[in-house]
Amino acid sequence: MKNTLIDPSVVRAAMEQYDVTDLNDASIRQIGGMVNTIEERSGHSFVRLEIGVPGLPPEKVGIAAEHAALDAGVASIYPEMPGIPELKYESSRFLKAFVDADVSPEGCLPTVGSMQGAYAAFTLCSQIDPARDTILYIDPGFSVQKTQADVIGVKREAFDVYDYRAEKLGPKLESYLAKGNIAAIVYSNPNNPTWMCLSDEELRTIGELATKYDTIVIEDLAYMAMDFRRDLGKPFQPPYQPSVSKYTDNYIILMSASKIFSYAGQRIAVMAISDALYKRPYEALGERYGLAKFGPAMLQRILYCLSSGTAHTTQYALAAMLKAANDGELDFVEEVKEYGRRTEKMKEIFVRNGFHIVYDRDLDQPLSDGFFFTVGYRDVEGGELLRRLLHYGVSAIVLSTTGSLQQGLRVCSSTIKPHHYEMLEQRLRMFDQEYGK
Repeated sequence: MKNTLIDPSVVRAAMEQYDVTDLNDASIRQIGGMVNTIEERSGHSFVRLEIGVPGLPPEKVGIAAEHAALDAGVASIYPEMPGIPELKYESSRFLKAFVDADVSPEGCLPTVGSMQGAYAAFTLCSQIDPARDTILYIDPGFSVQKTQADVIGVKREAFDVYDYRAEKLGPKLESYLAKGNIAAIVYSNPNNPTWMCLSDEELRTIGELATKYDTIVIEDLAYMAMDFRRDLGKPFQPPYQPSVSKYTDNYIILMSASKIFSYAGQRIAVMAISDALYKRPYEALGERYGLAKFGPAMLQRILYCLSSGTAHTTQYALAAMLKAANDGELDFVEEVKEYGRRTEKMKEIFVRNGFHIVYDRDLDQPLSDGFFFTVGYRDVEGGELLRRLLHYGVSAIVLSTTGSLQQGLRVCSSTIKPHHYEMLEQRLRMFDQEYGK
């Protein structure tokens, strides 16, 4: 390798240290650790595009509410399992205000981030019927959710939705559901990593098939209202965040404070279980837990055993942020639009230096600019592309780790600062001069 910013031996040693032989198999945390090591040993700072951490300050109203709760001595008191009343009420309002979904406060359960919410959902959904032992992932998706299934011991199937949009989605989805073994379907919308957004018609298809085959849909709204092509940030006014909740009663919505309120470090989210599903009894749950209804079993068995509640003071923070958004005092969508502006600039830099956008269309529309986007370079395989870019001080994750069948990388714009644009331009130009010959 010629004309690299970083000596190949440094990259090679970092990969060996983290036991990575193929970057197609490397987790986000492994890549992050490798980059830390390379930076330390080479003296070069990376343009870090691998991990989706918020790049904006946390919402002040949340900090103030949590501070007040700490001052009031809340930290010494175990939290009630269902969550504080304020959080449950404002979560229900928030879902109505921005999703136009009717979920009772009872079904809004605090979780330690949506990671815990997904883990709990996979666990319980796979226990309601012995014949339904498999989670179906509409990929690409958040890779750790597959790891969760592996840890739980749940089987999984998946398909890349890239070639199955619009009218092609129904037949593809039904080919899995008709087997009778699918306990739940999971997807994110907007999608991590591609930023594709499922349309209302596609969500209708998912919802109607979920009802037909009595399967639960787990809808991950980590990036709620962040399709910036439409103004989804006005409470109780259309347009609303598209959701499967319009088309089936068999749903769980995961909504997190991490991205929309930049409150990732406090690990706080809400699992919203539809009213019908919350109260629905299952014989298998009654036999296993002595609690037949889905909601109580989730609350008093799964979540209780995982963490015995969600941190008390952070619940006050999220309740305050939700209330401010519901009341129209906090325009969280306007604040996170900064990610779209960063992505627009970064896409231009990548394309100018020989790269292409892998997932570039959303049905008949250009893709929205948001938190993530995807890039490829000529016909270079994804793992190899990342390996090469590490030698130029640029990091990302390989699309194959997200379940994508396309070759390329996921890029996150969240932590980019103004000085990084020129740094990225110079490094990609250097890369293209070497490999674009």
